[in-house]
Amino acid sequence: MLSATALSKQVTSPEGQLTILDQVSFDVHAGESIALVGVSGAGKSTLLGLLAGLDEPSSGHVMLSEHNLTRMDEDGRAAVRAAHVGFVFQSFHLIPSLTALENVMLPLELAGTGSPRQRAAEALDRVGLTPRLGHYPRQLSGGEKQRVAIARAFVTRPQLLFADEPTGNLDQKTGATVADLLFELNRASGATLVLVTHDLLLAQRCDRVLHMNAGKIIREEVPVRAQSA
Repeated sequence: MLSATALSKQVTSPEGQLTILDQVSFDVHAGESIALVGVSGAGKSTLLGLLAGLDEPSSGHVMLSEHNLTRMDEDGRAAVRAAHVGFVFQSFHLIPSLTALENVMLPLELAGTGSPRQRAAEALDRVGLTPRLGHYPRQLSGGEKQRVAIARAFVTRPQLLFADEPTGNLDQKTGATVADLLFELNRASGATLVLVTHDLLLAQRCDRVLHMNAGKIIREEVPVRAQSA
């Protein structure tokens, strides 16, 4: 489903060239869940951005299904994302001027999908937000905003879901509820999941955990839960 080969990313800083990612390679199989963990600055979010085609590597390449993202322009990568990928971000990324229903409808409308209102309403019902369809983001709690974001991510029935610190802005109880929902919907959809998190307990719910430090994958772990599954 997803393959990274010798991915590197360098940027220019006042001190000279800075290496953020250094020759990172790994594969993610269809239906698998992968967690990327490490301290701040380890390169996790940069790696996720490259895997999703949101940024371009300095060297190496990314294959998403049969698409070589590294050889595509931004329009081509955007088309692949629209067709195959869903996103859940720490900061929700909801559009303030749109209601919960309209936020979830948006990717369906952009893709020209039929019955966007009905499908969006069904997605919000699955995350328990039917009473909030007409509410704007400012009228929602943090947990409700993230549930809207999760509904939006799954409404297009993506093959691949990227989640970047999806519980990072939530309190412990709300974060646990959102995490349960994310994994439940991901299992039901059969989507492949790539999760960036500081939360080691959350990471342990994935099939594999890739530990990062200084732009490299330093260790791969298969959680006990996954070993016994």
